Amino acid sequence: MVKYNPKTWFALIFHSYSRQILKLLLPALLFMAVYTTLISYLLLDYFKLQLYSTTVVHSLLGIVLGLFLVFRVNSAYDRWWEGRKLWGLLVNNTRNLSFKIASFLPEKDEETRNYFAQMIPNFVSAMKEHLRKGVNLEELDIVGDRFLQRLKGKEHIPNAISLMLYEKLTAMYRNKVITGEQLFLVDKEMKQFSDILGGCERIRNTPIPYSYSMYIKKFIFTYTTTLPLAFIAEFGYWTIPIVMLVFFILVSVELIAEEIEDPFGNDTNDLPTDELSDKIKKNVREILLA
Repeated sequence: MVKYNPKTWFALIFHSYSRQILKLLLPALLFMAVYTTLISYLLLDYFKLQLYSTTVVHSLLGIVLGLFLVFRVNSAYDRWWEGRKLWGLLVNNTRNLSFKIASFLPEKDEETRNYFAQMIPNFVSAMKEHLRKGVNLEELDIVGDRFLQRLKGKEHIPNAISLMLYEKLTAMYRNKVITGEQLFLVDKEMKQFSDILGGCERIRNTPIPYSYSMYIKKFIFTYTTTLPLAFIAEFGYWTIPIVMLVFFILVSVELIAEEIEDPFGNDTNDLPTDELSDKIKKNVREILLA
């Protein structure tokens, strides 16, 4: 996620992200420039038609298109913000679980403290990568001899790690390291792990409806390709930069929505899940191993 100062207007206007968008849209902008130039030449110089301005039609269509884009960006931002709230809840949940376990365990029980100090961040790291392209087991902290063996071949690594945490807590209860009341207290945080993961998976696996996304793109394409006909009578060859500017603005808004609707990846404006994972690991180890 890009970190910036919202009060520095000049820096925001010329930020490198704007150049990335321009570079990404450059082939489409060149196409629109060539297309608009060809239309302008044919109508103004080749056929020499008597043209009349039709900006009223495109003004009305522009209002409808603007409303569509507002809904599009808002729906994408809602997904981004819900993902951020879920990860904020995950940060608090890992802290609360660590507080409880640290207070329940004797100070001399370093083995159990180390186990949870590694397994809780393992769950977070596995969840982060699960929401991307899959978990690399080599990136996890090895906990015990059978740790990797139990995870190999598993399709859902976060579920497997959550199960191992439950098994450890149950074993602690049976060995009378913790009481039934204490087990009940930590069950709230364990259950919330699944709720948070499920909420993130809901966002990740449920894209914007196909018809909604498709018709917005068709609308933008139709609007921009017919725009030269609206401006050429009044602006002549100045229609070329005007159409390119309008095209750049409309498509940029759609690109922003596409980027933030799946907030768990590695795009520029995605959530800083790597930083949050590192923060959780530091917090949990500071609480349990202090």
